[in-house]
Amino acid sequence: MEDFSDFDSLSETEEIANPDSDEESRLLFLTKMGYTEEEASAAIERCGPDSTIAELTDFICAAQMAKAADSLFPIEVYPRPKPSSNDELKLKKRQFDNNPWKSKKQMRLEMSEDDEALHLPNPMIGFGIPTDPCHVTNRILTESAIGPPYFYYENVALAPKGVWNTISRFLYDIQPEFVDSLYFCASARKRGYVHNLPIENRFPLVPLPPHTIKEAFPLTRKWWPSWDSRTKLNCLQTCIASAKLTDRIRKALELHDGDPPESVQKYVIDQCKKWNLVWVGRNKVAPLEPDEVEMLLGFPKNHTRGGGISRTDRYKSLGNSFQVDTVAYHLSVLKEIYPQGVNVLSLFSGIGGAEVALHRLGIPLKNVVSVEISEVNRNILSSWWEQTNQKGKLLHIEDIQQLEDNKIEQLMSHFGGFDLIVGGSPCNNLAGSNRYHRDGLEGKDSALFFDYVRILDSVKRLSPVR
Repeated sequence: MEDFSDFDSLSETEEIANPDSDEESRLLFLTKMGYTEEEASAAIERCGPDSTIAELTDFICAAQMAKAADSLFPIEVYPRPKPSSNDELKLKKRQFDNNPWKSKKQMRLEMSEDDEALHLPNPMIGFGIPTDPCHVTNRILTESAIGPPYFYYENVALAPKGVWNTISRFLYDIQPEFVDSLYFCASARKRGYVHNLPIENRFPLVPLPPHTIKEAFPLTRKWWPSWDSRTKLNCLQTCIASAKLTDRIRKALELHDGDPPESVQKYVIDQCKKWNLVWVGRNKVAPLEPDEVEMLLGFPKNHTRGGGISRTDRYKSLGNSFQVDTVAYHLSVLKEIYPQGVNVLSLFSGIGGAEVALHRLGIPLKNVVSVEISEVNRNILSSWWEQTNQKGKLLHIEDIQQLEDNKIEQLMSHFGGFDLIVGGSPCNNLAGSNRYHRDGLEGKDSALFFDYVRILDSVKRLSPVR
């Protein structure tokens, strides 16, 4: 076939089974698979020298998919004045330097090229998962980190070198908990979490979600070819494959009566991994529907439809959300601590992943102050709040940079303080896909992490000593 180039190399099984394969061999293998040398090098650097070929190709596919989103989603410009990234970072550093409540060690921003990369664990199960709950049984927090109030911060695990060291330093030197959501559901989602929650006596949401593609979508079993060995989907992104691509795949497969040649199989599998395509008929693949993505992420059916938005916006909002089952497992310890409910300060709320997790855990939401700049996401959260007949109060604030100390103090006085500060700042400048500028925490959007720190510091400082 002219559309697909053959590649002749050692089998992936042989490569993965050989623990002595060096970086050059892996690079050669990936380039023979059709990936560029730049893509292969970036994957090896970020995933580590011990990563399997499958893990490296998953990383590359996720990066390619996110890059493809650029053509569909232009960079959003919100109606607020923002200084340049360098000026903003200097401003935030000055704010910390003038804050006597924090030690100089914690307030020093060190993002030099000499920073040691924080090695991601393999398997990525954090301090424990439902099937291995005692992976880490205890940890020691500094006195200033101990809650209440409790906090929970999330961002992409595969961030540039030194980023997670810096995040940890600014958040009381707490060790990040790296978790891949494929241990909770049928799709991968590699994330890092920094929090001061207890880690004993966690429990999962029930019923447990499907853990494989075929469990999640049983109708695909009939059409799933034997040469597609996927059992998990890649990280769910903000866009989907085009009808033109799925039609091209169908036509390529229909040229063969039996199994297609290896070159065609490789092309189809690459596209299926890149776009999370599933089999819906003979020689037919299709992208996931919004309600299917909601199910994989732990949201109720039609959660994003409640905002009255387009399918495109639904995919975008879901692609930037929490995986609810994962987050709920971490937050489950709050049920015993706050049986009467919690007051939540939700920063970068998105479509309300943390709120849905707490609700599904049976923890009453007494009051939620949601800080979210996207009107689409605010509408989704408001709709869910009404549909689930929440008894508490939901207050929206658009711009996190407008949440200053005096406003925080007013809110805490009105609601009686906050029990939980939760959120994940934008990952635009952190994600391995390099969608905009991969400038780390110096980037225009990801520098909003320092607003999370600023607000957390204020809440802790204004909270009564317990």
